[in-house]
Amino acid sequence: MTNTPALVTLGTEQARARLHELTVIDVRTPAEYASGHLPGAVNIPLDHIRRALPEIRHAAERGDVLVVCASGARSDNACKLLAQQGIITATLAGGTGAWAADGHDLHRPAACDTRAGWSMERQVRFTAGALVLLGLVLGVLVHPALLLISAGISGGLVLSALTDTCGMAAVLGKLPHNRPRAADLDEALTALRTC
Repeated sequence: MTNTPALVTLGTEQARARLHELTVIDVRTPAEYASGHLPGAVNIPLDHIRRALPEIRHAAERGDVLVVCASGARSDNACKLLAQQGIITATLAGGTGAWAADGHDLHRPAACDTRAGWSMERQVRFTAGALVLLGLVLGVLVHPALLLISAGISGGLVLSALTDTCGMAAVLGKLPHNRPRAADLDEALTALRTC
């Protein structure tokens, strides 16, 4: 078993004071990133972190790296993964939600450049609610066994809360509107190499 360093967490005020010297990597989906991100952040979705390891390592060799997401859970996971690769990074406590709640600006792409959409949390809530409702309706109108759809989703939500992971978010993250365009990812990797 390898020892990984303790997770470094910056509060929003600490991050704001050091923003000019940090390389900020946003690990949310492209749609979430487009809905508002920290100034200067580059978007490398969590499931593309391994592909970006050389560029992130290069950025970390030049200065401190801050990893952000919506609430801090995905950025914690990214920081742990990076630490296992010998890349020390910090995470933003409370993510972009805390950043915005503390009154700091979020940057948004110009309207013509954006694929802004719902946050992953909102997508999960909508999908889970729709599936529970569908299970209830089908269970009443078609066959009572279809109530198991609602029970399965409810069980998944409990498991998600207990493990602080979300299988539904992982599945939804693979939908086309949540995937980075190849050009966008290449642009983000180039930005990490040159910053």
